Amino acid sequence: MPTINQLVRKGRAKQVDKKKTPALKGNPQKRGVCTRVY
Repeated sequence: MPTINQLVRKGRAKQVDKKKTPALKGNPQKRGVCTRVY
């Protein structure tokens, strides 16, 4: 646990939300989840 002084000086780094499938962002059809039925 950091001291109060350390937190005042540097602050907390935001935790980056890592997506499970970043490569499939462009084409969701490859993910296997059907969102729309034609």
